[in-house]
Amino acid sequence: MLAFLGRRISNGILMVFAISVIAFSLLYITGGNAARRILGDFASEEAVDRFYQELGLYRPLPVQYWDWLTNAIRGDLGNSWVNRGVEVTGEIGRRLVATLSLVLVSLLLSAIIAMFVGVFAALKRGTWMDRTVQTLSLGGAAIPSFLIAIGLVMLFALNLGWFYATGFTEPGDSITGWLHSITLPVVALLVGGVASSAQQIRAAMINVLQQDYVRTLRSRGLPARSVIFKHSLRNAAGPGLAVIALQFVGMLGGTVIIERVFNISGLGSLSASASSAGDVPILMGLIVTVAIIVVIVNLLLDIAQGWLNPKVRVS
Repeated sequence: MLAFLGRRISNGILMVFAISVIAFSLLYITGGNAARRILGDFASEEAVDRFYQELGLYRPLPVQYWDWLTNAIRGDLGNSWVNRGVEVTGEIGRRLVATLSLVLVSLLLSAIIAMFVGVFAALKRGTWMDRTVQTLSLGGAAIPSFLIAIGLVMLFALNLGWFYATGFTEPGDSITGWLHSITLPVVALLVGGVASSAQQIRAAMINVLQQDYVRTLRSRGLPARSVIFKHSLRNAAGPGLAVIALQFVGMLGGTVIIERVFNISGLGSLSASASSAGDVPILMGLIVTVAIIVVIVNLLLDIAQGWLNPKVRVS
C-alpha cells in the first residue's frame, strides 16, 4: 500500500509541476498584452514599457519561472497586477473556504445519493421505478446548473423566502448560517452530479449482480442486505468513484457560474474577474491551487479504490 501511495503522490507532484510550467508559459508570454489591458487602450507606449519593466517581464521566461517557483514553494504566489499590494496567496485563501464549502459538500452528498439511487435502480431493473429514475437522471444531466440555480432562487428565495438569494456565511461565524447560505448553491451543483454518478453505479451494479459469486452467496442463504451492500456494492463502487473524480473537476468549473448567480466571493468569481482584467499572477495562483486540490481529491479516491479493490494497488 505504501508503494501504491508513493507512486500516486509522485505522479501528482509531477502533474502539478507540468501544469505550472505550461500555464506559466502561456500566461506570462502574453504579459505585454496584459499590461496594455490593465493600463487601458489610451496608455502610452512608455507607460506600458515601464509597467513591463517593473514586473520583470523583460527577463528570459525560464528565469521568471524559476523565481516564481522558488517563491511558490515557500507559499508566496506573488502580488496582483491590478490591485497592487494584494497578495495572491492571501486573496485565494480568503476565497477558498466558500468554493470548497460548495464543492466538497456537493461531492459528498452526490456520492451518497447516487449510490442509493443507482443501487435502487439496479435492483428494480426494467420496472417503472427504474425507468423513472433513469428519466429523472437524464433530465438532471441535461439541464445546465445555472438554470437550476436561477429556478431555485426564484422559488425558494424570492417567492417562499426560505433562503437568502445571495451571500455566504463563514462556518466559523455561524454553522446554521453557513448551512443556510450554501443550501441552494449545493443543490444546483448536486443535480447534475447525482444524475451522472447514479447511471454509472446502476450499470456497474447490474453487471455485478449477474456474476456467479453473487448467485452463490444468495444460494447459501446470506441476507439480501449483506449480498448487496457488503459484497456487490464494494465491487461496483470502482466505476462510481471514477465518475465522482470527474464530477469534482466539473463542479469546480461549475462554481464560476454558480458563485455569480448567488453573489458568492469564491474562486470562481475571482477567476472570472482576473480573466477579464488580465491579472496574470491571480490566474497563475488559481490554476496551481485548483491543480493541487484536484490531485489531493484524486489521491483520496485512489486510496478508496485501493481499499475496495486490492488489484488497483499494483497498477
